[in-house]
Order: sequence, then structure tokens, then C-alpha cells
Amino acid sequence: MNFAGKTLDMAACHVMGVLNVTPDSFSDGGRFNQIDSALVRAREMVADGAAFIDVGGESTRPGATPVPLQEELDRVCPVVEAIARELDVIVSVDTSAPEVIHETVSLGAGLINDIRALQRPGAPEAVAGTEVPVCIMHIQGEPDHMQDNPSYRNVRQDVSAFLSERLRVIEAAGVRPDQIILDPGFGFGKTVRHNFKLLNALEQLQQLGHPLLVGMSRKSMLGHVTGRDVGERLSASIAAATIAALKGVSIIRAHDVRETVDAVKVVAAMEEAGL
Repeated sequence: MNFAGKTLDMAACHVMGVLNVTPDSFSDGGRFNQIDSALVRAREMVADGAAFIDVGGESTRPGATPVPLQEELDRVCPVVEAIARELDVIVSVDTSAPEVIHETVSLGAGLINDIRALQRPGAPEAVAGTEVPVCIMHIQGEPDHMQDNPSYRNVRQDVSAFLSERLRVIEAAGVRPDQIILDPGFGFGKTVRHNFKLLNALEQLQQLGHPLLVGMSRKSMLGHVTGRDVGERLSASIAAATIAALKGVSIIRAHDVRETVDAVKVVAAMEEAGL
């Protein structure tokens, strides 16, 4: 898949480093919301093996409130421009806004990562116009209320049906099928049990015919199982990432890049040895 001039084999597993330029993200809010500190952190993650840096200007933690468009632009655009200029890495932008999509791609972004699956008016057309790949994620509700008693008849089937319908809509808007990545949306409108059912069903989600991206790093699903606070979930995050890599996921979104890259390398070595 081609990401604004950088080509990656999506049959392999790659690590995406998380860079939240927000004051209130659940794990690292406020730490990297200045250009200099964001660039230092991005450089560290690239050195640790990140193939992507995912820049987000709107917190999507449970209970988060929407960010005004101009504020999101002000947070994200300077950081995207600096990383694209300074580092040899694919810049991903975590956004749902068509205006942010247009502006950040013009500044060098190579991937749009939308938790709302391009449901905002004009978003599918914005991505189609940029011709960069997009990741669409399943979410039930919006971040400010998505964890208010989420329910499904069958979580794997319902997530698949949602993603299939979004694929139909965005392809009709002109987004090329070979430029689409899917994310089941761990923690976005799902109970702990729903999350682990989806983790167990990743191979079935691959039947939709697109590469998968997953993000479980430090999430509450891991805290529920281990009893650990958010800053103490490294081991659980690596376990979840290893399972995802074994199940053929193409991109693992992670806060702890070096450790996740090591886990992916171990899985790849085992698979290569078994050929």
C-alpha cells in the first residue's frame, strides 16, 4: 500500500506510534502538545521502529467532548508539518473533519485514521480527493457517551456489518478499495467481554478483504483483566499486541513502540521459521 510516496507490505505487521497533541488524552494528555516536545517524541518512536506516527488533536477517550475545528487544526497541523519535514516515517492523522483531512495531507500526512469511519458530511469525498489511504473504525455512539451500556446481538457480526456498509458508502464516494484499512474499534462502545470476543475473532474480520489496524495499548480492557492502572499495563499491552500479530493484523497502534516492535519481530521470526 502506498502512503504518500512510502510503500509498505501490508502482509507484514507494522507498529504505529501514538502521538496525542491534546491536553486530555487518557494516557499521555498534555505531554506532547508543543511542537518541540512532539517532535522529540516522534523521533524517539521512529528510532524505536515505528512505521507510522499517529497524530491526534482530539481526545477520543470515553466521556471526551468534541474539539472545535480551528482548535484541532491549530494543534495538529504544525506537528504534522514538522514530522513530515524532519523524519522518514508515515504520518497518520487521527481526525474525522474534512477540513483537517485536506490540510494535513497537503502538509505531508500519508494516512487518515478516522474513528468515525468517515461518517461526517464531506469526509468520504475529502479522502477520495487526497488519494491517501484511510483507516475506518467501528464505533457505537460518540466518545462522550459510547460507554453508556453498549449492546450487540453478536459483536463480531455487528462490527462486520457496520464496516461493510461503510465500505460501500466510501467506495461509492470515490475512495479506492485498495486504499482502505479497517479497525474493529477496541474500547469504542464496547464492554470488556465485547473487546475480547473481537480479539478472538480477528481472523474472521479479515474476511472483509482489507488490512486490519488494532489499538489496545494501555486500554481499560487490559486494566480490567489485570487490575493495573493505565501506567502499569505494558505487559498486558504487549500480550494483546502479540495475539494481534499472530492473528495477521497489519498495523498495531501502540504507546510503547520499542517493546511492541520487539514482540512483532518475535512473531515474524516464528512465522518465517515455520515456512
